[in-house]
Amino acid sequence: METNELKFNILRLLETKGIGFAKFWTIWNAFKDDIDLDAIFKGQQEIKKYLNNEGYSDWQSNEKVVSEKWDKLLDKNVQVIFFEDDIYPQKLVSRLKKKAPPILLAFGNLNLLSKTSVGFCGSREASGKGLETAYDCAEQLSRDGINIVSGYAHGVDMTTHRAALESGGTTTLVLAEGILNFKIKKELLSIWDWDRVLVLSEFLPGLPWSVRNAMQRNGVICALSEAVILIEAKSRGGSIEAGKTCLGMNLPLFAPVYEGMPESAVGNRELLNQGAYPIYKSQKTSKANLDKIFHIFDSDSSASSIVPSSKSLKNNQISFLD
Repeated sequence: METNELKFNILRLLETKGIGFAKFWTIWNAFKDDIDLDAIFKGQQEIKKYLNNEGYSDWQSNEKVVSEKWDKLLDKNVQVIFFEDDIYPQKLVSRLKKKAPPILLAFGNLNLLSKTSVGFCGSREASGKGLETAYDCAEQLSRDGINIVSGYAHGVDMTTHRAALESGGTTTLVLAEGILNFKIKKELLSIWDWDRVLVLSEFLPGLPWSVRNAMQRNGVICALSEAVILIEAKSRGGSIEAGKTCLGMNLPLFAPVYEGMPESAVGNRELLNQGAYPIYKSQKTSKANLDKIFHIFDSDSSASSIVPSSKSLKNNQISFLD
């Protein structure tokens, strides 16, 4: 089966009622070594045992509808990245396992998929201090050649994308909707550069935004990143769940600490108690001290080596007081 035909049939399967990522992986693992994979994807009986009657009927009849969506993807030059493609980031599979998206839909610079990255998650309603801190951290990382990954929502996400582009860096926008719904938001329009941007979606092409999608998309942000910075997470919601997801993947999670943090941002404190590392302000530069984050990109360092000592905190760092 030709690669594009295989990708089209995978999209067909994902568009079938009752098929999520976990069910897809079950079906794929059952048939991936079959010599006559083409016959299976053309609706033969082998696939029926994995679908209920409604799902099987949908699978048999959805080819035309999915073909129209496929044509739209091609017309808009959307890149369809199959998980067996060389460019597909295998850390998604290793970190997300059965929650890993079988295909990614993308606009922009695909080379950013393999670039060293730091993810940002945080409140849509972050305080001015929180947004200032998010911008500072993203700007410093960008100027050091690190790609910024975030979710293209208002607040912290948009601030970090903007910081990356304004500082000449790169950024990956992980959508919580289908890629056919993507539009460049006015906050970024004047600084947009397709050579330095990757727009990525794990969802079906026409799927609308939803809270559920946003929660799921945070897992991809974490899995694409070598570390994650969390800004003003509440006790419940997507940001704190992203932090827990990050810790669950054994990825370094960082949470800035500063005076005047809103009372609603109790999620940061909870995650600091669960293993996140604090970020303090450098007395020398009056910017966030990101030495511990830069240190993890040293091939000789390990996650355990980034724990700050009490002496370094006392002598080199202070809280954000202003």
